[in-house]
Amino acid sequence: MKSNFLRLLAFAIVFLILAVPLFAHHGNAAYDTDNRITVKGTVTQWFWANPHCVLQLDAKDDSGQVVHWGAETENPTTMTHSGWTKTSFKPGDEVTVTMITVKNGKPIGRIVEVVLPNGQKLAGRVIPQLPSYSPEDPPKQ
Repeated sequence: MKSNFLRLLAFAIVFLILAVPLFAHHGNAAYDTDNRITVKGTVTQWFWANPHCVLQLDAKDDSGQVVHWGAETENPTTMTHSGWTKTSFKPGDEVTVTMITVKNGKPIGRIVEVVLPNGQKLAGRVIPQLPSYSPEDPPKQ
């Protein structure tokens, strides 16, 4: 009996140790969640794959230079429930993408919304930012 309990406890501890990094992976720490930008560009590739779908597009910046953007969203199963498909985009499509960008200024973002050439809008799923915490101002219970 004691042996079974110890095995179950060991299994639970190992499971929790392995599961915690998965929750950290889905955070928004790399993104500037307070700022959204909108980019109009041409689709170069659409990756419909796990763990995240990725839309790559070329857009011109303010100086007229072409910038290669990469914008991710959730996995195919989650995106299917929001109307996305493997054929939502094809190379050459002109799209307008609203996204939150990474804090380091690179042309990488997390999709908030995409407007397709026919005007259809596809909503992305953005993980909300948690409120900031300060030891001097603890959360109310």
